[in-house]
Amino acid sequence: MQAKGASGVRLDVWLWAARFFKTRALAKAAVEGGKIELNANSISKPAKTVRVGDRLSIRRLDERFEIEVLGLSEQRGPATAAQALFREDDASRAKREAERAGRAATRAGYHPPEGRPDKRARRLIRALGDIDAL
Repeated sequence: MQAKGASGVRLDVWLWAARFFKTRALAKAAVEGGKIELNANSISKPAKTVRVGDRLSIRRLDERFEIEVLGLSEQRGPATAAQALFREDDASRAKREAERAGRAATRAGYHPPEGRPDKRARRLIRALGDIDAL
């Protein structure tokens, strides 16, 4: 999906079209917040031009993507079309999956209560809560 008559596309538009961010405003905020690197350089202007062959480093929440731009688009299309716009490095994908598995393992130990506490449990919770005041 090449943009008509353009050698490049605005960075925030491309990030939105490639479905890294749900809205252009979120993509713009990420660029301005220093979450995006273009060819190993920190970018602070959302109007920076992205071209085919550029390398992007994208930090989104706890994930980091290292990608190469394969195509340009100014319109957000289906996910299959968006995936054709970039290629993620194998090392980046493996690292991201390992970090995701680690976060899932740390959450595995937590089990939320099955229901609301009864009267006796509420009294115990209140009694234990006073310990923090010491």
